[in-house]
Amino acid sequence: MFSRRHPFLFFFLVSLGMVCATSVVLFLLSGWKAGDFWRGKRVGIVEIVGVIEDSWFPVQALQSFAQDDRIAAILLRVDSPGGGVAPSQEIFREVEKAVEIKPVVVSMGSMATSGGYYAGACADGIMANPGTITGSIGAIIEYFNYSELLDKVGLYPVVIKSGKFKDMANPTRKLTSEEEALLQKNLESIHEQFVEDVAWGRNLDPEAVRALANGQIFTGKEALDLGLVDSLGNLRDAIDWAGELGGLSGEIDYEYAEFEERGFWTSLLDYTASKLSKVVVNHPRFSYLYRPGQ
Repeated sequence: MFSRRHPFLFFFLVSLGMVCATSVVLFLLSGWKAGDFWRGKRVGIVEIVGVIEDSWFPVQALQSFAQDDRIAAILLRVDSPGGGVAPSQEIFREVEKAVEIKPVVVSMGSMATSGGYYAGACADGIMANPGTITGSIGAIIEYFNYSELLDKVGLYPVVIKSGKFKDMANPTRKLTSEEEALLQKNLESIHEQFVEDVAWGRNLDPEAVRALANGQIFTGKEALDLGLVDSLGNLRDAIDWAGELGGLSGEIDYEYAEFEERGFWTSLLDYTASKLSKVVVNHPRFSYLYRPGQ
C-alpha cells in the first residue's frame, strides 16, 4: 500500500538500503573493524622474526603504516640473527623512507644481530633489553665444497665456460687464489656498505663503526655504551616511546601489521626453490648473518 501511495519515496528508501548494505559488505571485505570507529591513533608494529631471507612482508608493512593516518608512529620489532644482504638492505631503505613521514622506533628482542641490526639502523631510536644480543656488524660468504667426496666415488664434473670466473666457487673443485681474492674483494665491499649505512643511520663516526665491525657481538647494555642503541627497555617501553614520539599520550594503543599471505602454493614453491638453490645450485651466499662458532 505504501509503495503505491509514495512510489518515489519507496524507491528512494529501497535504494538507500541497498547502498548501505553494499557499503557494509565492502567494509567487511576490506578488513574493516568496527573498533576503528572509536579507537584513536596508535602505534603500528612490524615484526622481523628469524633469518631474513625475504623482505616482502616488512617492506609492505612499513609502506602501509607510513601512509596510514591512523598510525602515529611505527615500531619495528626485531628478533633475528640477520640474513641475506639484499633483503636486509631493502628493509633499511624502507625504514629510511618511513622516518621521513613519521617516527620509527626499533625494539630488539632476544637477538638483533648483523642484518637484524642493519635493517633498523636508521630509525629514530633503538631500544634493546640489557641482555639482548646485538652487533655482529660484518659480512660472510659460505658454500659447501665436496670435491674430495667426488674424488672418492670417482665422479669428475665437466664444465665448459666462456670466462675464467664463470664457475667461481664451483663446489666440485677448490677455489684458485685469484678467485678467493676476488670473492674477498666483493665481501669487503658489502662489509663497507654495512659500515657506511650504520655510521649514517646512527650519526656515528665511520672510523668508530669500523672499529666495532669485526663481527663481534655485544649485549644490549654494551651496545648502549657504544652508541649502537639509544636506551634499554622491553617491548612495552618501546611502544610507549614510539607513541610519545608520535604525539600520543596516556595508555598507548597499538596494532600489528597483518597482510594476506601470498597463497599456500606460492609460499610452498618459493620455499622449495629457495632450499633447492642452496643445496643443488649451492651458489656462494653473501650474508649479513651471525654464525655462532664461525
